[in-house]
Amino acid sequence: MHVKPPFRHKSTLQRIVDSVSDQLGGAASHVMPDLHAMNSGKAVKTGLITAGSFAGLTAGSAAISSLRHRMDRERGDS
Repeated sequence: MHVKPPFRHKSTLQRIVDSVSDQLGGAASHVMPDLHAMNSGKAVKTGLITAGSFAGLTAGSAAISSLRHRMDRERGDS
């Protein structure tokens, strides 16, 4: 006898998309197509591209912030 779990758990990709959508105030839902309409290969590719894009933006932001702090310290020393 097979018993179904009481709750349906979201996949990791669905949680990432939900998190990104929440962070962008719903703007991601207009940019990203509905995951249910896509096959799993496209969904994974879209998720990886999205995750990579946000990782790149975060790294770029950190690099710019670091450069600004370094420039501010050099101005203060001279």
